[in-house]
Parts: sequence; C-alpha cells; structure tokens
Amino acid sequence: MKGTRFINFFEDLFNTARMSLQPLHPSRHSEKSRALFAVGLVSFFWGTTWLASKRGVEHMPALQLAGIRQLLGGGIYIVFFALRGHKWPSLKQLIRFTWMSVLMFVVSNGFSTWSVQYIPSGLGAVIGAISPIWIALFSLVLFRDTRINWTTALGLVLGFGGILIIFYDYLDALLNSQFSLGIILGLIATMTWALGTLFTVRHAKDLDPYYSIGWQMFLSGIILTLTARVSGQHIPIREIPSTAWYSIAYLVIVGSIITFAAFIYALKRLPAAQASIYAYINPIVAVVIGALLNHEKLNFWIAGGTLITLLGVYLVNTGFRKKADG
Repeated sequence: MKGTRFINFFEDLFNTARMSLQPLHPSRHSEKSRALFAVGLVSFFWGTTWLASKRGVEHMPALQLAGIRQLLGGGIYIVFFALRGHKWPSLKQLIRFTWMSVLMFVVSNGFSTWSVQYIPSGLGAVIGAISPIWIALFSLVLFRDTRINWTTALGLVLGFGGILIIFYDYLDALLNSQFSLGIILGLIATMTWALGTLFTVRHAKDLDPYYSIGWQMFLSGIILTLTARVSGQHIPIREIPSTAWYSIAYLVIVGSIITFAAFIYALKRLPAAQASIYAYINPIVAVVIGALLNHEKLNFWIAGGTLITLLGVYLVNTGFRKKADG
C-alpha cells in the first residue's frame, strides 16, 4: 500500500497543487483543461526559481547550493523509480548518465545558478531562454545536419538583437568585472545545455528521459558538491542559514518535483508545442518577479528586449518544426 502511494507521488503532488487553486480551476473541466492548467503551473513556478536561486546564493556558495539541490531532487526521483520497479542502471547507462549530467546539470545548472550571484535573476532567465538559438547554430556549424530557413534566420537575428537591447541598459554594469562574469557564466550554461540536448538526441535515444533525469540530477549533485568542497566554495552544513535552506527547499519541492510532475502530466496529454509554451513565459515571470520582490531593474529597454528575444526563440523553434515537417 505504501509503495503504491509513493508510486503516485508526482501525480498526487500535482493534484494537490491543482486543488489548492480550486477557485481558479473548476473541478469538472476536461482533461485537456487540467493539462493546460499544469502548463500554467510550470510556466509560473519555473519562472520563480530564478529568484529562489538568487536569494539562496546571497547566503551560501552557488555551486554548493546547486549541488545540494540536485542531490536531494535526484535522490527523490531515484527512490520513486526504484519503488516503481525500475532496474538499477547498468555500467554503460551510468557512463552515459554521467556525461549527460556534466553537460546538462553540472555545467549548465551549476553555472546558471552561479551567474545569478552577479547578475539580476530576471536577466539570468532571459539568457537561459536562448538555448534553442545555440541549438540551431551548433546544428549548423558543428553537426552540419540542418539548413537555416528564413524563419530560423530571422529568429536568430531577433534573439541576439533582443539580448543586445537588454545589454544596452546595462552598459555601465558591463564594465564591472563581476557582472561580466555573471553574463559569461550564463552564456556558457545555455551553450552546454544546447550541446547536451544535441548529444542526448544522438546518443541516448533509448533512455527513458524521466528515469535518466533523476540519475543525472543525483550524479551532478555529487560532482557539484565535491567541486565546491575541493575549490573551497562551500560552508559547513550547520552554518548554512535558514534563508538558504528555504531557497533549497523551494527549488527541490517546487522547482524539481511539483512543477516537473505538472510538466509530465501536461506532456502526456498535450502536443509538445503546447506543453513547451512554458519556455516563453518563464523569463517574463522571472523578470517581473525579480522587479517586484527583489527590486531588480525593469524598464522599456529591458521589457522590449525580453519580448524581442523570446520572439526570436519562438521563430527559431518554428523554423525547426517546419524543417522537421518538411
């Protein structure tokens, strides 16, 4: 009985979140409506995780925070799938999980978390949203397995143009070495996520994405924690302040469990294009939440640049879908 309850853990968490907002979501809506509601949860709450990371790294080293988050989140996923009857991974699978975790979580998540130590959380989210643009460029330049159509080309121009518009409002800050470091870390994070996505598509098609992500998170947690300790970027566990623990708890429970459960729920019931709309909303949520709760800058240039960047990302994705359909 206990095992059965835990097997339904993710679904129960999503249903709990849905019921907590019952006045906004009548119980007799169709399954598609519930799936769209799940996309709404993902769109909003994943956008808030940038500020949670920002608050956390104000009180503890960024790599240590990312490591603890991934260890706890990955551990929960592993236990979940173990109780569901999944076999432990073979040595070959562990090797693949390891290199995938290095690209997708150690560098990408670790560096993006590190970046918001130096830059506003909203700006970090906008930079994080341009991964599809890097995927398009790497597919063209490194793998030479795609051609750029007009839709994709326009998306690339708008995507980078929007980022430049945002940077225009941060010209003075760019002279600050720490701010520039944050930008570089954020860009590296998006590049490695794009490379990890491309390599995963080519070399790990036979892996269950939901099973593998738990191992990727767990392994990356180990690597990040060890890296933080060896590099001296850590503090004793007992000295981590409560504010940082609140951030970690939010990132694990909301950012890694509830919203991912909602995303799985939506992905099983909606076309991928609809389920992935969260990618265009998350940065907007992050920018607005950062301005409201953390007094981050928000003006015409930042708002306009953000919207132009997201339009560019949308056109890049549209161009790739046209190529796939053709």
